[in-house]
Amino acid sequence: MTKYLVRHYVTADFIAEKIVDESEIDSEKNNLKQNTIPDGSFSFIMVEQSEKLIRTTYEKYDESLNNSSKEPISNK
Repeated sequence: MTKYLVRHYVTADFIAEKIVDESEIDSEKNNLKQNTIPDGSFSFIMVEQSEKLIRTTYEKYDESLNNSSKEPISNK
């Protein structure tokens, strides 16, 4: 039986949260210091029903060979 790899390109809204000590931010100057941009130390929660499907592709899947030169079939 032939197998296919189905890939969905999706966008969604997320909330990134992290609990930090008082010493890790400057609340008087509104400076988040190292917490300005969320990284792997934050918890990410997807906002319900915010996902939007952008594009879907599928291609034949061969477990023994991962050939990235295969042209995916898309439904743009």
